[in-house]
This record gives sequence, structure tokens and C-alpha cells, in this order.
Amino acid sequence: MEQLTYLGLLAGCLLVTAPLELFLGVRVYARWRRLLLAVVPEFVVFVVWVLYAIAQGHWDYSATRTLGVRLPGGIPVEEVLFFLVVPLCSVLALEAVRKVTGWDAGYPAEEAERR
Repeated sequence: MEQLTYLGLLAGCLLVTAPLELFLGVRVYARWRRLLLAVVPEFVVFVVWVLYAIAQGHWDYSATRTLGVRLPGGIPVEEVLFFLVVPLCSVLALEAVRKVTGWDAGYPAEEAERR
């Protein structure tokens, strides 16, 4: 059961933030191009960084808390999912704050709605 720890954490993050899309209507998934622009650069940078750290022996992952499925370079599948799930949940949280408070976060709401 310990092998599901990391995956369970990621599922928990998604479970907690999913209602933000459904009940607040933040439209993060509807604006998928914008979501990709937020997530893809971070994903690429951090996956490369982790692959480098693994190759240099600076980084390792618990075999007891991961599924044991390693992708090329030795990166666990959960770590790759982490770099997708956490930014997604962050964007959902940011958009929920914008929606509830009216904060423009540097861009007007009307501009966000047009895209």
C-alpha cells in the first residue's frame, strides 16, 4: 500500500481542486491553450532538471513509496505526473481566487474571457 503514497498525494490534489472548475466555473480546462502555456515550460525545465539530478546521483526516489515504474533516465512516472498535476492545481487555485475576489492578477477578466 505504501507504493501508492506519491500517486495518492497527486490524486488528492486533483480531488481537492476539481470542484473549483465545476462549482466556481473558473474555465481552466476550457482555456486549454492558456493552460498549456502555463504548464509546458515548467514541465520541460523541471523534467530536464530532475533527469540531470538523477544522472549525477544527487536525486533518488523511494522504491517503497512509488509504483516502481521508471521512465527513460530513471524518472518515476509519479514525478512526471507531479510536474503536470501540481501546476494544474495551482492554476485552478489562482483562477478560483481571481473569480471570488475579482483580482485581475495582472490581466483584466474581459481579456481572459476572450481567449
